Amino acid sequence: MRTDTTTRTTTTAIAAVRNLGILAHVDAGKTTVTERILYLTGTTHKRGEVHNGTTVTDFDPQERDRGITIFAAAVSCAWAGHRINLIDTPGHVDFADEVERSLRVLDGAVAVFDAVAGVEPQSESVWRQAERHGVPRIAFVNKLDRAGADLDTALTSIRERLHPRPLAVQLPLGTEESFTGVIDLVHLRALTWDGDGTLTEGPVPDHLTAETTARRRALEEAVAELHPEALEEFCTHGALDATTLTAALRHLTRTGEAVVVLCGSAYRNRGIEPLLDAAVAYLPSPLDAPPARAAGEQQRQRAADPQQPLTALAFKVTAAPTGRLTYLRLYAGTLRKGDTVLDAATGRTERIARILRVMADRHTETDHALAGDIVAVIGPKSARVGATLCDPDHPILLEAPMSAEPVVTVAVEARRAADTDKLTAALARLAEEDPSLRLATDPETGQRTLSGLGELHLEVAVEKVRREAGVEAVVGRPQVALREALVEGVSGFVYRHAKQDGGAGQFAHIVLDVQVAGDGFAFTSAVTGGRVPREYAQAVEAGCRDALAEGPLGGHPVVGVAVTLTDGITHPKDSSELAFRTAARLGLREALRSARLQLLEPLAEVSVTVPEDALGAVLGDLAARRGQVQGTALGRDGAAQVSALVPLAELFGYAGRLRGRTQGRGTFTTRPAGYTPAPSLG
Repeated sequence: MRTDTTTRTTTTAIAAVRNLGILAHVDAGKTTVTERILYLTGTTHKRGEVHNGTTVTDFDPQERDRGITIFAAAVSCAWAGHRINLIDTPGHVDFADEVERSLRVLDGAVAVFDAVAGVEPQSESVWRQAERHGVPRIAFVNKLDRAGADLDTALTSIRERLHPRPLAVQLPLGTEESFTGVIDLVHLRALTWDGDGTLTEGPVPDHLTAETTARRRALEEAVAELHPEALEEFCTHGALDATTLTAALRHLTRTGEAVVVLCGSAYRNRGIEPLLDAAVAYLPSPLDAPPARAAGEQQRQRAADPQQPLTALAFKVTAAPTGRLTYLRLYAGTLRKGDTVLDAATGRTERIARILRVMADRHTETDHALAGDIVAVIGPKSARVGATLCDPDHPILLEAPMSAEPVVTVAVEARRAADTDKLTAALARLAEEDPSLRLATDPETGQRTLSGLGELHLEVAVEKVRREAGVEAVVGRPQVALREALVEGVSGFVYRHAKQDGGAGQFAHIVLDVQVAGDGFAFTSAVTGGRVPREYAQAVEAGCRDALAEGPLGGHPVVGVAVTLTDGITHPKDSSELAFRTAARLGLREALRSARLQLLEPLAEVSVTVPEDALGAVLGDLAARRGQVQGTALGRDGAAQVSALVPLAELFGYAGRLRGRTQGRGTFTTRPAGYTPAPSLG
């Protein structure tokens, strides 16, 4: 009996959890909404402001300096008997991977829109990301106190740009500067806030009774169209009561058939309490979310049950003064301090030293966490982002969050040679924290390169290294890996290698035909009569490959060469494989100096997706970058798709330029497309 009671209590506790993300375009007010939520729930005792650098979630020095959210920050608060775990996500497209990893572990989201601008480019992007992950959303139209703010215009923008059925459950009281509250269309009441943000509930004002009745009727009709049970009640009674309407809105939100829309002004502390009520009423708990499924195995799944074997996903890793923090979403089971867990991907076991409730950069220790929780743990030393930590006796591997492919690359070097190792270690830690950063060493140029999702992304990463590791890094444009191609060869080129230094000498005499081939290297031996033994011919081929590693135009690899060994002479004592390899290396280098070569640069096949109204500007920019447009096509939702071949060197800075020309709505992907003659040099 005690076990049944404990199980019911635990289930009730999980049902009272909401794991939510705050999503929006830059400057729509995500962080301010989060700050007001923390203040109203009593989690903080002072309202943080973005412009003052006093917010809880934008705690990183760079976030406060730049006034934007860069890193997803988790916070926790309580409201109406529910525990709400919030993740404030970045709004800038360069940090979209932070949003991706957050959405992977969230059960619901609040999408914040600017009442003047409506659906902005990055709002659209994060909405699509949430849609791809199946995360239910409600919408909050913010900044209704601004000049030009209009709820109906924002609703039209949501309908046309995002294509869900927006269901407004509130009507603004006042406009622009005179905005003081909202009419709650579900419970038919007026909610007003004074200058201090104190909420007062009252009846609907007489002058708004007619409009409130009409809007409530329109809401009931829209819900009845989409929800069978609501339709039945509507047909029977001609109206929907608040209980039925709330249940139907919750169902439509969870299925994604419609989106509940609320409104307010977070900066002026108006509209946050009903937003919290709506998050509790309409968005799912971990019990409502689909069970966690094993990667590639739809049948193996774990429900949000503390009695199930432990199943958790690491979605964020950071280095903190308290140690290496691994952020986990628990999908099943119970995690206790001191537990040993299995990293399912690597097969390693890790010990959980501490479990922390997270409040941005502050933490509160707890001794256990249940299914549905989002916590940070200290102890795992090798778990990466995307790792599944599970019960060693019941292993399961969850699908890891996808990381976007980098589109911008820069060369990074330490200003002082003595700091090179320190810089390398700092960059490696950074790439571990952020999987969308890629660290590499160019095998041809020897440069250390860092790739990311945009120039701001890389700028923030390098600045983080400078501040936290104390290493002064120099960032520059990376060298492009060029090639040298044979255009016109030589025939009958004779080279004699003779060296005598007191001991056994070296002698090799070879005759080469050097001709144009395809993209690679081909070697044949046409020597007859045993004038050059087979082992010496193989040494000649190896020597030719050595020579092609560095061409005469600039030391770049040479391609498109076919070498034929037509004749040769050996010495009975001084000839050897080493002698013939050396002769081939030196001889082919001289032959290439006598031949005609041209410099090649790498080419990329670029696929660009842009709004139709920006197509002309994008085509002009591609032409200015020496791009060759291969074709254009009009895709869905009025988006144009352009395919082009562009020299790789011209793509440096393209992400920022495309974003500027398309107001952040353009995207592109690239892939290698071979080489093309470089201009001026040949």
